[in-house]
Amino acid sequence: MALFGHAPLQCASEPDPELRRYETPGEALYGLAEQFKSKGDTAAWRATLEYLVARYPNSRFAAMARDDLEAAPKRAARTSERP
Repeated sequence: MALFGHAPLQCASEPDPELRRYETPGEALYGLAEQFKSKGDTAAWRATLEYLVARYPNSRFAAMARDDLEAAPKRAARTSERP
């Protein structure tokens, strides 16, 4: 019973500002690009990914953006080859 007095309470509260999770700029831009893509705005999708790669080249989201951009022409070619 004495150990229960030392256990932290599990109540809903605001997170500690020191532990709060924030989006990185790369993460936010990649999410924005995905929204453009889902709406069919491929020009905005491409421009956002290109900006992400240019502005935050060391971000893990920049690596994902490069992969997406490299794969994009291949997807377009496969789509246009269909009768």
